[in-house]
Amino acid sequence: MSPVRTRFAPSPTGFLHVGGVRTALFAWLVARQGKGQFILRIEDTDQARGVAGAEQHIIDSLQALGLDYDEGPFRQSDRLDTYKQWAQKLIDAGRAYADPYSPEEVQQFREQAQAAKQPFLYRRHRPDRPPVWDGTQPLRLKSDPKPYTWRDEVMGDLRAGPEVVDDFILLKSDGFPTYNFAHIVDDAEMQVSHVIRGQEFLASMPNYLNLYEALGITPPKLATMPHILAADGRKKLSKRDGAKDVLEYIKEGYLPDALISFIATLGWNDGTTQEIFSRDELIGKFSLDHVQRSGAHFDEQRLKWINGHFIRQMPLDELYKKCASFWPDTAGRGDDYKREVLGLVQERLKYLGELPELTQFFFKDLPVDPKLISDHKQLAKLSKDELKQLLGQARQSLEQSAFSLE
Repeated sequence: MSPVRTRFAPSPTGFLHVGGVRTALFAWLVARQGKGQFILRIEDTDQARGVAGAEQHIIDSLQALGLDYDEGPFRQSDRLDTYKQWAQKLIDAGRAYADPYSPEEVQQFREQAQAAKQPFLYRRHRPDRPPVWDGTQPLRLKSDPKPYTWRDEVMGDLRAGPEVVDDFILLKSDGFPTYNFAHIVDDAEMQVSHVIRGQEFLASMPNYLNLYEALGITPPKLATMPHILAADGRKKLSKRDGAKDVLEYIKEGYLPDALISFIATLGWNDGTTQEIFSRDELIGKFSLDHVQRSGAHFDEQRLKWINGHFIRQMPLDELYKKCASFWPDTAGRGDDYKREVLGLVQERLKYLGELPELTQFFFKDLPVDPKLISDHKQLAKLSKDELKQLLGQARQSLEQSAFSLE
């Protein structure tokens, strides 16, 4: 058996949200379970879409969640010579050629296919005698259309016909590779054993298999993750539906272990009714063949419930340390007093950001709120003298109380 080597290969085009984290987590679990390596690779070949600070954000997010990587981060922008060497192999084998057409001409081909109500295939316009590739034109794969069947560790046995195989771009005119080319070269050179990625890449698999063959590469194990759906289950989760920056959850006081347990069970279970898992349990129990094929619903209320469970299970001293930056103005109260207060609210705390709301009355008098009386059906009927008398009795009773459970 070959060593287990997985990778997380995000593009630095924005913050890392729950969908990307799940891909990273599943790859990390496969690596840790197989006592192998987990690789971080930054796929920054699309320079126009790069976002400043996004790479560091990805690294910070993985570190905050405890998803430690063994190798990397590697950057595709540092490996341009490598891609040119592999491209030259294809040219020498007659499996790649220079694209002589301008973008406008390619667009005309698309419009012609649309007018004819046919799918656009570039290979139908493949030139008989393409120019010698000098690096200034795009370089395309000379595809070999054929039917394919392949095994997906999640989706099962899949197949596609030759009609979806096309001459896609390998290297762009700016010298950068496309994702379609670069990830296959990188995975081969880094000896990746499992490729775990989202459902959006499934339609491209026949083209990838065609390129694997052209390069003489045996494909790794392939695993396609189902979409994470918004709470209503009707569409893929997006920023508008609550796909927050994962570091925002950390800042709000969600515990990394709770986030890991929650995200792991978005589309996976171990075949039992267990809903909450420790990291060690996940490493021991996780398997790709228990990942469901249908979409998983994102439910933030469930995340709060799981996070509350982890808070309740945590030793008070450990929880107190984690709460250091979440307290309200404590009016100079010492650690012992604050620790006692935390002990009183630990059962109710769902995330650490709730601490001010749940504890502020331990440190300062709350403002008088007359609406608590005026909005009460029975109390609102009483005179001011009657209310004053009742409030006096309540105060006296509270002052004399030992605040025992009874």
